[in-house]
Amino acid sequence: MKRTILYIFTIAAVCFSSMNQKLDPKNTFEKNVEKLADSIKVNDIVVKNLFKYQILAHKDSAFNAEMIAEKVYQPHKKLWDSCYANIFGEENASKFNNAAGMIEWNKNLYPKNKKLFDEGAQSLLNINLNKVLKTNLKKFGQLVPYQPKATVSILYSPLTGIGFGGCNADQFALELNYENADPEYMIEKGLPHELNHLVYEKFRTQDAYKNSALSQTIDEGFACYFTWVFFEGKIQKYEAVENMSKKDWEWFLKNEKKIFTNVKIFFDDESGNNPLLRNDQLKLFPDAPKALNYWLGFRMIEKYVEKHGVSSWTDIYQLTPKEVLQKSDYEKFVSSL
Repeated sequence: MKRTILYIFTIAAVCFSSMNQKLDPKNTFEKNVEKLADSIKVNDIVVKNLFKYQILAHKDSAFNAEMIAEKVYQPHKKLWDSCYANIFGEENASKFNNAAGMIEWNKNLYPKNKKLFDEGAQSLLNINLNKVLKTNLKKFGQLVPYQPKATVSILYSPLTGIGFGGCNADQFALELNYENADPEYMIEKGLPHELNHLVYEKFRTQDAYKNSALSQTIDEGFACYFTWVFFEGKIQKYEAVENMSKKDWEWFLKNEKKIFTNVKIFFDDESGNNPLLRNDQLKLFPDAPKALNYWLGFRMIEKYVEKHGVSSWTDIYQLTPKEVLQKSDYEKFVSSL
């Protein structure tokens, strides 16, 4: 999952079929959008459907500027004022840190992208977003050892780059118009992934190596493994790892020994500028698919669980990344390949 700034994130069959109430064919698209909850709260996690009012502000071909100010800007003011206004630079801050700026770009963004935005929103209506969020958030709370406080807004933005992530736990965004976004995947599988980052973060604050490349690799790999556990193994492992293809997964397996041998020298690097984390730019493995470190972290945790038992994935919260690597015997496994 895409993470930016400080956060660099059958159940499917049974859950989705039971939750997927049919939309009333007599209703218009806008009426079905109106039925979406403004927000869903489970424990201390709140998901806000800001996109709802970014659509409804244009109902009947009129533009309701007051709705943007009251229903899009104010409900998650910290996200717009602090996160968006900062990550896109001073020249763009005025688009986000005041009601007038928010109204100005919302006036045109939806009409210019209506077909694309409606298709994304419709896909969320089709899975019954309200029930999916409630059910998945409740299940998440049952699985993790710590209940994080978080506020996530589902939205459209004139400048995208967060994807699914944010500046801190109360400033998370899920951009429905992020390039090549798959709204259903982001909601169903991206949400458990990103929220697990917040849980894991709680337990690694005292780790002196928390900024190392190994730590980031375990963090991302653990979020992917948690997603696989969340769906009780009823999705493919490669789906849980950034929705990669089976072909990409097989490429990684074929090159596993070469990958580990060449990237382990970067485990202690804290610059973030190394091939383990940025292979897409530094090209240590030019033919490698995306998400090399996500896959490698997943494999380390997978080997840990194979050694210590099916429920031992919960140990990861309490272990340092170096302990995960050591106790997984992953390096020993790779040497045997």
